[in-house]
Amino acid sequence: MVPMATTAKEEMFQFWEKNTKLNRPMSPHVSVYKWSLPMMMSITHRGTGVAMSLGISCFSLAALVLPEQFPYYLELVKSLSLGPVLIYSAKFALAFPLSYHTWNGIRHLVWDMGKGFKMLQVYQSGVLVLALTLLSSAGLAAM
Repeated sequence: MVPMATTAKEEMFQFWEKNTKLNRPMSPHVSVYKWSLPMMMSITHRGTGVAMSLGISCFSLAALVLPEQFPYYLELVKSLSLGPVLIYSAKFALAFPLSYHTWNGIRHLVWDMGKGFKMLQVYQSGVLVLALTLLSSAGLAAM
């Protein structure tokens, strides 16, 4: 019987042992990159998508599990007399991820058409997305 070559486990061990001896960071490692606006916006886009998905899931689960209907809980919140600043802040916090994800999604659709890839355009469209996000979030919160 012919002996087998190294196993995948042994290969991985050799790989990590070599990288440890050479003092290499895991790739890609956050400390290697200089933070930029496009990088932060990409991370935020993913984060808002996950946050909205979790929020909708929790709200839906609560709607199924809680004993009362939605108007009851809405009246409960109104009876707390939280004040306009707190209410506006909460509405802004709910509107921001939706606005950001929508505007940045439109930006990605433009990129899918092959436009806006020059670095200046990437930064300009990023600033535009942030400005539109703040304005639309403020508008939605004021409703």
